[in-house]
Amino acid sequence: MALYVQKFGGTSVGSVERIKAVAEKVKGFRDQGHQIVVVVSAMSGETNRLIGMANEINDEPTPREMDMLVSTGEQVTISLLAMALHKLGVPATSYTGSQVGIQTDSAHTKARIQRIETDELQADLDAGQVVVVAGFQGVDEEGNITTLGRGGSDTTGVALAAALNADECQIYTDVDGVYTTDPRVCSKAQRLETITVEEMLELASLGSKVLQIRAVEFAGKYNVALRVLSSFEGGPGTLIIADSDKDEDSMEEPLISGIAFTANEAKLTLLNTPDVPGVASRILGPIADANIEIDMIVQNVAPAGDYTDFTFTVAKGDYRQTMKILQDQVIPDLGGGDLRGDDNIAKVSLVGVGMRSHAGVASKMFRVLADENINIRMVSTSEIKISVVIDEKHMELAVKALHKAFGLDKRSIEQE
Repeated sequence: MALYVQKFGGTSVGSVERIKAVAEKVKGFRDQGHQIVVVVSAMSGETNRLIGMANEINDEPTPREMDMLVSTGEQVTISLLAMALHKLGVPATSYTGSQVGIQTDSAHTKARIQRIETDELQADLDAGQVVVVAGFQGVDEEGNITTLGRGGSDTTGVALAAALNADECQIYTDVDGVYTTDPRVCSKAQRLETITVEEMLELASLGSKVLQIRAVEFAGKYNVALRVLSSFEGGPGTLIIADSDKDEDSMEEPLISGIAFTANEAKLTLLNTPDVPGVASRILGPIADANIEIDMIVQNVAPAGDYTDFTFTVAKGDYRQTMKILQDQVIPDLGGGDLRGDDNIAKVSLVGVGMRSHAGVASKMFRVLADENINIRMVSTSEIKISVVIDEKHMELAVKALHKAFGLDKRSIEQE
């Protein structure tokens, strides 16, 4: 007998029929003698519907009231799924995040889990109940409902698996695993049988939307076995493993596990800024104070005592606010400078632990892009990642060319 935490996303519970199908799947596991905790999202489109209504009433609703509103989407799903399980003769109890004891901080709309009370959960499981939990939400010390941000149900699932010491956390989605890249862009993308937590963290942070990055962080920190599966098809999915569990032979080949990409970035450049100590802090400090995350940074080398150019990227949604901060605060503080911006860029990244023991990955990447006449605007590297910024119009071409050049087209499940 095993304890599984199973998370089903909005598409998986997007209709009454699909909720019934989830109930059948859960019943199948319970019939095998397993203990099951089910974490669910709101039905597909429901959160957007609620946000839309809020914006019709107030285009700047308070974060607390937004959390109160959008958390109701999951409450609908948990009750319907519990009813569907009852119909199948399966004892089940539904809980909101606050009822199940998911304690968070008070950062409304982007709260972080601090602890989970598991006594009542474990008692229900020991009594033979299937426990159905609303994902994406919790409660702060003042009793206010909080939400964990987009994709937060993944984090709920992994956090519960960690708290309960579950055998596996299974994330059911509309895809049957993690692929070498997005199959909608590259038709020859292959499903990975395994991928390391470190690689998955990079892919998630670089634009892959299969898992929320905080969920992967939880899995790595608490050594939770995490598997991505399809709600609609069979198959083993993709198992996300600790880096230390990677087979030594597989460390040699392949070099690259996946290619991530995103067009959700914007590039800003301050020209003719003073090349003096502390200038980077004076540029980026006001932006950080506005809770805007900065990604890639490039500062050109300038002759001594001269001026330099400072370039960085932010999320496209933060582009206009960042431009305003630079114009209103930073440039006056620096005593001048010319500002340039571009929100028609894309970031394409190669990810793979195999890079550690192989030289030449970057040069090969650059050569492939040059052969396609794609200009590289910025470069960022780490031990297992190389990212480039290019014009958005070349993004799909770059992904397809790199996928082929690094042999990802030819990989199969058996080769993983």
